[in-house]
Amino acid sequence: MAYTPVPADKSLPPVRINMLSDTQTRPTPAMREAIARAEVGDEQIGDDPTVNLLCERVAALLGKEAAVFLPSGTMCNVAGILSHCRPGDEILAHETAHILTSEGGVHAALGGFQITPLLGAHGQFSPDALRAAFRVPSRYAPPQTLLCAEQTANIGGGTIWPKAVLDAVAAIAKERGLATHMDGARLLNACVATGIPAHAMAAGWDSVWIDFTKGLGAPIGAALAGSQAFIDQVWRWKQRLGGALRQGGIAAAGCLHALDHHVDRLADDHANARTLARGLSQIDGLDVQQPETNLVYVGITGSGLTPAKLQAELRSRGILVSLLGGRVRACMHLDVTAAMVDEAVAAVREIVRANS
Repeated sequence: MAYTPVPADKSLPPVRINMLSDTQTRPTPAMREAIARAEVGDEQIGDDPTVNLLCERVAALLGKEAAVFLPSGTMCNVAGILSHCRPGDEILAHETAHILTSEGGVHAALGGFQITPLLGAHGQFSPDALRAAFRVPSRYAPPQTLLCAEQTANIGGGTIWPKAVLDAVAAIAKERGLATHMDGARLLNACVATGIPAHAMAAGWDSVWIDFTKGLGAPIGAALAGSQAFIDQVWRWKQRLGGALRQGGIAAAGCLHALDHHVDRLADDHANARTLARGLSQIDGLDVQQPETNLVYVGITGSGLTPAKLQAELRSRGILVSLLGGRVRACMHLDVTAAMVDEAVAAVREIVRANS
């Protein structure tokens, strides 16, 4: 189910339309200016004012006591879960969760944790599925210590966990003594799509993070929030995993600019995703999952193509998409325009027609 990149090939034309991922964005001129003007200090000793401001903003945004700045969302998952769990512990998460499919087995390699996959449609598990996964406590069973949810559910199609379900599974986990951790890589996409504030979406979850390098368009950075005591433990793991960012304000300034200027515009990406899905749905042989946010997943079993073949044909036309979960994925972001969406639909129609 892992993300499959297209190998670099110098014989191919330059990429003109990059729908591979929302991590592909380039900093805008205004963001570059904010980065250049950043006030900096030593993050290690709490002396970088821009990093400090970003952490305060994120903690308030997510309704938590404190936050820590990290280079990537994966590092938020790693440092956060290492802080929640001990070797031999069991984590419950959906079978398509990023911590299971896309983090190189790090939670087993570094933490000695067991991740038990839960089933459910569109990347989400139900309260009943969670209850069914609970073990009778005994010395023969691993301690179940952590529940994880991914908002939005990437491989599930960029789907939005309903707040009522998030609240329900978090409450059930707490009743059983588990901590709760939200992978919020695209949490703000869910918030913009639903109108639900991030702090409300994350209520009931002990730790939660947001990624600035996806739809928000920053070149580096994510921030993990939780209680002050929890963030103190995360800092210990940050030190173990590589240490402080020193003059991290250079990176944090881009993230602050993104919070100020790139959140509301996520709605444009959602609109482009709906337009793309609508156009692709009109092509015979394609099975298009209707998007809830900025991700469009396409099954092509009825088209006479394989996902890899369609990906390669698009790449030969300068259009980059990814393969994920056995389907083609197109990701909308601030560098994808409505005109590019129309061109991509026309290219897919031409490719399918030529191979039918």
